[in-house]
Amino acid sequence: MRLVIKMKNKLEIDNKSQVTNYKLQTTQVRSQLKIVIVGHVDHGKSTLVGRLLYDTGSLPDGKFEAIQASCKKRGMPFEWSFLMDALQIERDQGITVDTTQIWLKTMSRDIVIIDAPGHKEFLKNMITGAAQANAALVLIDAKEGIREQSKRHGYLLHLLGVCQIAVLVNKMDMVGYSEEVFCQIEKDYREYLGGLGVTPTCFIPVSARDGDLIKSSSGNMPWYKGDSVTEMLDKFNVAMADESQPLRFPIQDIYKFDERRILVGRIESGSLKVGDELLFSPSNTLAKIATIEVWPEVKNLPSAASAGQSVGITLTDQIFVERGYIASHRENAPMLTNLFRARMFWLGHKPLELGKRYKIKLGTSEIMAELKTIEHVIDSDTLAQISVDRVERGNVAEVIWRVKGLVSVDDFNNNQRMGRFVVLSDYDVAGGGIINMDGFFDQRVAAPKTVKSHNIFDVDFGVTPEQRSLLNGHAGGILWFSGLSGSGKSTIAKLLQKRLFDKGYQVFVLDGDNIRKGLNSDLGFSANDRTENLRRVGEVAALFAKAGIIVISAFISPTRENRRVARSIAPNYFHNIHIKASLDVCESRDVKGLYKKARAGEIPEFTGISSPFEEPNNPDLILDTENLSVEACVELLIKYVNEQLVEPVRNLTSVAENYSGGI
Repeated sequence: MRLVIKMKNKLEIDNKSQVTNYKLQTTQVRSQLKIVIVGHVDHGKSTLVGRLLYDTGSLPDGKFEAIQASCKKRGMPFEWSFLMDALQIERDQGITVDTTQIWLKTMSRDIVIIDAPGHKEFLKNMITGAAQANAALVLIDAKEGIREQSKRHGYLLHLLGVCQIAVLVNKMDMVGYSEEVFCQIEKDYREYLGGLGVTPTCFIPVSARDGDLIKSSSGNMPWYKGDSVTEMLDKFNVAMADESQPLRFPIQDIYKFDERRILVGRIESGSLKVGDELLFSPSNTLAKIATIEVWPEVKNLPSAASAGQSVGITLTDQIFVERGYIASHRENAPMLTNLFRARMFWLGHKPLELGKRYKIKLGTSEIMAELKTIEHVIDSDTLAQISVDRVERGNVAEVIWRVKGLVSVDDFNNNQRMGRFVVLSDYDVAGGGIINMDGFFDQRVAAPKTVKSHNIFDVDFGVTPEQRSLLNGHAGGILWFSGLSGSGKSTIAKLLQKRLFDKGYQVFVLDGDNIRKGLNSDLGFSANDRTENLRRVGEVAALFAKAGIIVISAFISPTRENRRVARSIAPNYFHNIHIKASLDVCESRDVKGLYKKARAGEIPEFTGISSPFEEPNNPDLILDTENLSVEACVELLIKYVNEQLVEPVRNLTSVAENYSGGI
């Protein structure tokens, strides 16, 4: 049956022939494209979507008639936007307040339209939609021109990694279909996007209300020779899971069936197969794949899996793996770091502040991170960089985050799927962005740990770290002092131990005297022996810390590699404390006469004289003993211990007491 719908613009459309064509297409493999539609409020997003649905015959049977009848019943004129405005509040207020996903069918593919709000108050929903999109349509009102939100949306699309952007200059009927107006908007917006390093796919002049250039060419704009909107939708590239990139398999959960431990997750990039040796980050351990598990169960298990697949794997060796770990191949592993730079947007109700800790979600892991540096806020209008000490709601900034321990990261430019993160506040997304590791180095230990025995298993001894912390009144931790000989490490360590012990804390100092007399008495002072000395110290310190003790480690640990090794052993317990003093000052304090002997050539490879000392790039705390007394340094350390190891336990105690009281 031929159904002809006549509207006030006299448009006629043959739905039957289109439905027939779409049915024919269902016998073929159809690609799926996710697009987000953004723009300033009232620039016509909902009207565009409604028109696209109607012109492509994608409306459910009776939908148009139902909306038309509803408008008539309520005494309202028909609007194309009502075809997709699903929420009653939107019809009452006349604005879109949430993202809405709608399916659209073109002749060659299925399209998921993510309609996102345009006004500033609902910017977060726009970002939520854009984060899922393969491409974007940006609407600009031909009469109003480029607005602040137009620039903000362009910037955020760039920030979220949406590379395919078609700009639709809407309401061309309101400017008499002027080619001059269209060209000026195209010129100005191209220049703005160019400043971001973004090249828009195309600019299309449209009138969503009247259907000009939505599906086909327009007699009102014969000067335009490009694609219509639907033709452009068929030309966008559909992002496919990339098997050519290095393997990234974030662990979502661990299932236990019988004696099997199945690590499950979605392969974000690359591929894996039975027999592959996988490196698990951040633990830096290796194990081989025994089997690949899939659901529903199949008779013959697959021998390989690739990007985009959700699978489970079992390992030949029983190693410790938990949710949030990233499995990769050894030769192309993600970076391990406690610092990363990010370009991010902030949507929290309170400003993003220096020194405060926030929960960050990276892949499947959730970690606590401190905002270490705000490099600048970026003006989305002019792209100027502005120095600030806090990031207000709605702003974009470049910042540096510091996490406790080590975390696996990928630079967004190397792996877009793994290079994003979000910041959580009260279980809601308060911000997010992309990771940029330029200028930062990989803190992974050069030689990963391998499983030397097949008979070593993780054992639950029945006492948790939380129980130890509650009993002691503080968490365990490693205060890893590093600095030149004579900088004051041992002096500060001994006084700090006494002060903490007097407070009733479990505390112990590790230094050359008590380590080399026993545990490391077999080691000399060659470069290799010194490295092994510090590795063993790191292992001992980790055991102490896990037992709930505050360990003060006072060793020169001259290289960043030494400190990376120590951190990697127990990253969640490690605190890098730099005891800072210049070589001249340390040499003037030469209590043991070591510098004098080194100058005379009696001590080879003496740090600071014949062997270099590499200052930490970003220590957790710096104590400048040239300008601070020993007592002042100890006071700063006690404050640090209270903030990092005592206050969290007090909060835990408060929660436990409240819970007990509730019972």
